[in-house]
Amino acid sequence: MSDLRLKHCKPCEGGVDPLPESECTRLIAQLHEGWQLRDHGRRLQREFSMPGFNRVLGFVNAVGWVAGIEGHHPDIEFGYGYCRISWTTHAIGGLSENDFICAAKTDALLD
Repeated sequence: MSDLRLKHCKPCEGGVDPLPESECTRLIAQLHEGWQLRDHGRRLQREFSMPGFNRVLGFVNAVGWVAGIEGHHPDIEFGYGYCRISWTTHAIGGLSENDFICAAKTDALLD
């Protein structure tokens, strides 16, 4: 099993199919158990709970930094004590390996 945290995102401008369900199942098994496939397998989402607003904001900023480095950007919802991160590859309307790489790097921020 490869370590997704050590990989880097590859540019995706479309023209390829989203990952099939079998590949998504294989990759999600390498992530924290909190990650879920949503929107019929087109989005990868995890909800985080942490104390206070400042801790959440720091985490959101760290995820944003990872996203900037990787050139792959999540949808983020957050407020006092919670954060919801969703990864998808908009250019293909579903999931690519990039989404799983970024989810693994998101997990690593809390290790």
